[in-house]
Amino acid sequence: MSTQTKERSRLSWKAICEDPTLQDLPYKIETNDRGQIVMSPTYAWHGKFAFQIAQRLEELMPEGESSVETAIRTAKGTKVADAIWCTAERWAEIKDAYDVPVAPEICVEVRSPTNTDVEIDEKRQLYLDAGAEEVWICDEDGQLTFYDAEGEQEASQRVPAFPSCIDA
Repeated sequence: MSTQTKERSRLSWKAICEDPTLQDLPYKIETNDRGQIVMSPTYAWHGKFAFQIAQRLEELMPEGESSVETAIRTAKGTKVADAIWCTAERWAEIKDAYDVPVAPEICVEVRSPTNTDVEIDEKRQLYLDAGAEEVWICDEDGQLTFYDAEGEQEASQRVPAFPSCIDA
């Protein structure tokens, strides 16, 4: 198969977002490095944690913007951060993109029971490689682990007042 044929067979993130057959799926959708759609089931608590984290980021960091379910273009496909925070400048750069070309400064992944450690570690590195300054991982109990390019940190360097646990 030619490179051109392979590229045409990949669905763009824009095409996936606009496909009416994919609008109401009860799954989180991402793509892998081959352009294939990957779907992961989530629980109600998953969305609640993501919302609470984004809301708390908005309260603690009002000079920027927070959001949930932000699609980020990475070296291995489009990955969807469960919650994000970014500066007003970066928000202006990414707010109209289907999948943002540069990661927000803070990207948060809420672990689902189906996530493996390898998958979470890979997403953390992909977000950092795409421009994130910090990646936070929230486990099923609401416990947060903070990472930057140097590795695991005791607390967020950007938001030191952020709690290490979110209540369900």
